[in-house]
Amino acid sequence: MKISTFFYILRQGFANIRRNILFSLASLGTIISCLFLFGIIYAVVVNFQSGMQELENTVTISVFFDEDVSDDTIQLIGSQIRTLDYVNTMDYVSADDAWNKFVEQNYDDPQAAKNAFGEDNPLKNSASYEVTLKDVARQPEFVAFAQGLSGVRKVKSSDVTADSITTLSSLVGYASIGIVVILMLVSIFLISNTITIGITVRKEEIGIMKLIGATNVFVRAPFIIEGVIIGAVGSAIPLVLLYYMYDKILTYVAGRFKVVTTLFAFVSQHDLFKTMIPVGLVLGIGVGLVGSILTTRKHLSGGDPEGSGGI
Repeated sequence: MKISTFFYILRQGFANIRRNILFSLASLGTIISCLFLFGIIYAVVVNFQSGMQELENTVTISVFFDEDVSDDTIQLIGSQIRTLDYVNTMDYVSADDAWNKFVEQNYDDPQAAKNAFGEDNPLKNSASYEVTLKDVARQPEFVAFAQGLSGVRKVKSSDVTADSITTLSSLVGYASIGIVVILMLVSIFLISNTITIGITVRKEEIGIMKLIGATNVFVRAPFIIEGVIIGAVGSAIPLVLLYYMYDKILTYVAGRFKVVTTLFAFVSQHDLFKTMIPVGLVLGIGVGLVGSILTTRKHLSGGDPEGSGGI
């Protein structure tokens, strides 16, 4: 393609937007709204998943040993657990540590516990490994593995908590995908309508261009450029708005709802937008491209100088 042809097509793309300024603005406004909502949903989901990850890190699995097990066996059990790539952390809790934790959680005065139980440690057989997983959904797999190890007496896990976290994460993920798909389809529909109107307005001009030998690609290109421009601008505006709003929203939430910040840490602006910006731009440009290609293929296909679909 010659440079002069490229710039001609580009100029025609902008001209199409000017010719149908009201419909172009309507499409632009729809994409801005849809991608703004997408950005909000994306930010909520990313922060939610971050919070779920932190919550998963608090779900511990306790691996208890047989009575009078040797230190070598305990070390061997630990080595076998460490071979699992989905294990996040593993801490050894001695019988004394378990007793001290019990006293701290249940007695205001340690002497009261001593008076109740004497000098003996009632948890002398409660030494264990406390394990957290990178993916709590793999808890049943880990429990089955640990129960099969020699020297392991019991494995204590919280199946209800793990299942609740997994189910909630899945529901949020599926709901978010569904909403985003609907928003994108609405945007494609409106861009398609805008370009259809542009084709109708230029009906006679397109017919003449085809009669003198213009190719389908040459005729379609300005309308495709029109869709891409609307999509690119429609994605850039909400991304800029969200970028500057995000930190202000976090500051407001942290000051107004302090309990939220104690539960989990929000994802930083940099970490969030290093992914959101390219994803948002690809979605916006992609919506414009898909909408314009589908429309031009429908209305400007075939060898008829008037085009199919009444053009």
